[in-house]
Amino acid sequence: MTDLDRLRTILTRNEILVELLGRARGFGLPNWYLTAGCVVQTAWNVLTGREAAHGIEDYDLFYHDPADLSWAAEDRVIRSVAASCADLPVIVEVRNEARVHLWYEAKFGTPCPPFANTEAAIDAFPAVCSCVGVRAGKDGSWHFHAPHGLDDLFAMIVRPNPVLAPREVFERKVARWLARWPELTVLTSS
Repeated sequence: MTDLDRLRTILTRNEILVELLGRARGFGLPNWYLTAGCVVQTAWNVLTGREAAHGIEDYDLFYHDPADLSWAAEDRVIRSVAASCADLPVIVEVRNEARVHLWYEAKFGTPCPPFANTEAAIDAFPAVCSCVGVRAGKDGSWHFHAPHGLDDLFAMIVRPNPVLAPREVFERKVARWLARWPELTVLTSS
């Protein structure tokens, strides 16, 4: 079994994630992925014998649409997805990754170059293990983006990604994650 097959097997244990993958396929969002916490935390839950959706606060649905960088355009997508997912017992966080450079520095104190696509945004997540995204094709196939591979994810190793995020962002995530998954091994350098 390949690492990607193993990850798919793990993720299928989270019924909410699987349902959202199916719905997201129909939203018509360009270059979309379910990513970050919902993917990584599902893996950690399954690897540690917890219920697959344990402790997952939100499900990140990222897309990349440079055609309209206005907040109004992104907000329309956010509201549409929220209405389509109102019956799910989770928050679906929707973000147009083509807009991140417009607000990132004000929020995190570090400039962010525009992302060329959603994959570039995933590549810049604060922890190497969280740089993973998945989307479903119309034929039911799953497509993964994992630029650093899956070794850290499966070994439950959290190390900083030197690409973009300020150290404080990494440290806040680590503190929150350790409270839920004390089995994690945290490395202080990449």
